[in-house]
Amino acid sequence: MLGSADVVVWLDLPTRVWLPRLLRRTVSRARSGEVLWDGNRDSFRNALASRNSLILFSLRHYRGRRRRYPHRFAAYNVVRLRSQSDVDRFLRSSVSERIADGRGTSLRRVAGASLLAKGLVAVSVAVVGAVVLAGAAAPATARTFTISVDARDFAFALSRRSVPAGSTVRFVVRNRGNAPHDFVITNKKRTRVLRPGQRQTIAMSFPRKGTFRFLCSVSGHARLGMKGALGVSVKPPASPPPTPPVDTSDVASLTRVGSFERPVLVTAPPGETQLFVVEHRGTVRVVRDGVVLPDPFLDIRDQVTAMGESGLHSIAFAPDYPASGLLYAFYNAREGPYGDLRITEFRVAAFDRDRVDPSSQRHVLTIPKPYENHNGGMLQFDRDGDLYASVGDGDPGVLNRAGAFAQRLDVLLGNILRIDPRGGNPYSVPADNPFVAVPGARPEVWAYGLRNPWRFWIDPETNVLYVPDVGSTSREEINVVARRGRGANFGWPCFEGTLVFDDTVSCERPVAPLLDYPRANGSCAVIGGVVVRDPRLAALSGRYLYSDLCTGVITAIAVADGRLTAKGELGLVVPELASFGVDDLDRIYVMSLRGDVYRLDPRRGP
Repeated sequence: MLGSADVVVWLDLPTRVWLPRLLRRTVSRARSGEVLWDGNRDSFRNALASRNSLILFSLRHYRGRRRRYPHRFAAYNVVRLRSQSDVDRFLRSSVSERIADGRGTSLRRVAGASLLAKGLVAVSVAVVGAVVLAGAAAPATARTFTISVDARDFAFALSRRSVPAGSTVRFVVRNRGNAPHDFVITNKKRTRVLRPGQRQTIAMSFPRKGTFRFLCSVSGHARLGMKGALGVSVKPPASPPPTPPVDTSDVASLTRVGSFERPVLVTAPPGETQLFVVEHRGTVRVVRDGVVLPDPFLDIRDQVTAMGESGLHSIAFAPDYPASGLLYAFYNAREGPYGDLRITEFRVAAFDRDRVDPSSQRHVLTIPKPYENHNGGMLQFDRDGDLYASVGDGDPGVLNRAGAFAQRLDVLLGNILRIDPRGGNPYSVPADNPFVAVPGARPEVWAYGLRNPWRFWIDPETNVLYVPDVGSTSREEINVVARRGRGANFGWPCFEGTLVFDDTVSCERPVAPLLDYPRANGSCAVIGGVVVRDPRLAALSGRYLYSDLCTGVITAIAVADGRLTAKGELGLVVPELASFGVDDLDRIYVMSLRGDVYRLDPRRGP
């Protein structure tokens, strides 16, 4: 028997003569042997698709001179074909090239001879079969191994990590996680994308020793840990040691800055040390040298719907604010039945830098709301002067199906937008936005598939985008993507965190969250924060801070190459923690809906 390969006899015959019947008897000694005709090349390709490899014996027919015995046959090299590219190369080649084909395992050339009688043909066929079987004796010792592959969220568990060279491996892949996964090895063999509970078996031969990489090709899963290597006659590479944990529980303290009316953001323009505190009701207050100025910097309470989740959500100062005096506010307007979302431009007063000139107001973008909550609400500029805005999906499932708008590119709901607020009237869209050329898509969309991204953060030093997304009923998630998240689909409503939420919806290559956590132990809604760049907090440098509205526990995580490498609580709790903020000195602030605003300072020694 031939082990992992099959004998296939290739006949360049114009007619079906009696010879194939004898060949079938010969090849029946080998597993699943076949006789394929020149006119049926698709069958030849299909034969390889259903096997690990083919041992090919090529016969060419030509006419003899004698009328009584018109058939002569010449036998050529026996070769092993292992891939579709080998098949295509063979089919394109001439007979002489097939003889000289050096690919695969070239076993022996059999000289042609005149076949003067039927019995002699039978003898020749038997010789052919013997040559094939004898020549293929080397692979007869090949072994077949079955490796169970459990795909979990987000790691592979293999029943073995190494096999000897010359082996054939059957990978039995089962998805034991809650998210869809596939299994790809060496970019040659792959399963389909498996839903939770599904399984598929694929087979692959490993004739040579080496290290063969495997991964999950679902977007974002490999960087979360779904990758590894199979060793063939070598020991697979060891996983890198985990990053030693850094104790973050005693490195920072909270210093109270002041009390405000439902503060939701602290920010500051470039080059200024004073703080600007956004109040949800529709005002912005200034804190200078620790003192809250009596008059608001911005007061648009008469334009803001301040009820429940609706209100003034954030402001962002233009990168050239010291010269231009421009800033932008994001709020629920009093237009529309549910308070349409609006981004509006303002300019600081020419002769009083402590207040906005009301007459400078210019509406930049308005987004109709299908219901009153799920607003999103964050604004942030990048280095190029483009403005990013997070927008919720607009309805938790009251008037529309939950997540009805998040996978649509033709509406500005459930996504992150990127615009140039000063490049047109009322704005322009950067030419490198990912969906500019997609028919029917809104070009403002930068990333999509979000439920309620209340806060996001683009780290200026790394261009990494952090997007926490408030869950529906079960999970809270934090997404981390490179390149500021360009074109990312965060998977709502197909998934809530790593759990399937709606399996009737199609989500194109969703990004898996960096981490998610259950609604347990009092947690209710993730609150996104910022990356620490305050030089006073060296132990936290580069770590991302986040919390939960109901627990108020501040947590720091470290991320490297898209992987979570460390996580630890700061030992600090802020009741009803609503948001984080940063001033121009990179100092970090946290605020409570109860009114208090705190600065994160280094903890003093005893």
